[in-house]
Amino acid sequence: MQVSNERLFNRPLRLTLGTLLAATLLPLATANAAECTDNGDLAKGYCDKNGDLVADTPTDPDKVVNPDTLVFAYTPVTDPSIYADIWAPFIEHVEEVTGKDVRFFAVQSNAAQIEAMRSGRLHIAGFSTGPTPFAVNLAGAVPFAIMGTGDGEFGYKLQLYTRKDSGIDSIKDLKGKRVAHTSPTSNSGNQAPRALFPKEGIVPGEDYEVVYSGSHDQSILGVAAGDYDAAPVASEVVDRMIDRDVIDPSKLKIVYESKSFPTTSYTYAHNLAPELQEKIEEAFMTFELEGTALGEEFSGVTQFVPITYKEDWEVIRDIQEANGVTYTKENIE
Repeated sequence: MQVSNERLFNRPLRLTLGTLLAATLLPLATANAAECTDNGDLAKGYCDKNGDLVADTPTDPDKVVNPDTLVFAYTPVTDPSIYADIWAPFIEHVEEVTGKDVRFFAVQSNAAQIEAMRSGRLHIAGFSTGPTPFAVNLAGAVPFAIMGTGDGEFGYKLQLYTRKDSGIDSIKDLKGKRVAHTSPTSNSGNQAPRALFPKEGIVPGEDYEVVYSGSHDQSILGVAAGDYDAAPVASEVVDRMIDRDVIDPSKLKIVYESKSFPTTSYTYAHNLAPELQEKIEEAFMTFELEGTALGEEFSGVTQFVPITYKEDWEVIRDIQEANGVTYTKENIE
């Protein structure tokens, strides 16, 4: 059953402004500082005693939360209102499974989304590929699901787009050009090109000018409009824009394509009550994408499939390590 945008945004919220402000100011990351020593890249205060590279649920019952209202956010997009409607049937399903009110929260940037979870204002979130390690290490996000097929397959590719009349036929033709990258933390929009393009003979920022567009949508739209000579973008984003007739593929061409990367990770905050974590996972794994607006938007996938950050994000961590990335707040954007 479809849920109206009005219901999602105007229903009574049991979280008061005072509660939200208190959550923002709470030093959540200090909860288990005394009992944790070697936690890899996790921010100070998060524990990883089982070595799975994500924050453990706090052992102190007073640090575990079980809110009446859950806040869910998808990755930053150009038009959040469209996605509020698309996610509506899924949000209703999460409400039915968890017994909680669920609110869709439109985020404006990766940094804002990560900070919202770190401060306790965001409980469930879809983080883009590149920002996922930042969310894990700085905000205690626990990735557990990804959109995939019935046989468990998932992924997308970095595609380098340019206009058909640009005169650019290969990566080497980018020399001296103006190329749109999305944001510093983006995998396919920045980190992967910086790691992979030098192997093809071109160094981003040295051989061509890097201009940050802010999002994959803006990058490909800028290429189509002639604002940029080319742009590395996520294949799944372009596919959705073509399906919605936002861009005309007949005027564009792909001059490079990478191997597959994982797509958006779906996560919950590490300090949610274990029984609530289980219910959230159940809600994702029992939701059928086919036949819904969500399934139509994300074509080629049929369901959510389980993942682990340690295994499925290894290639992304390797790319970020090759770029000298450190997981700090200053490096998010």
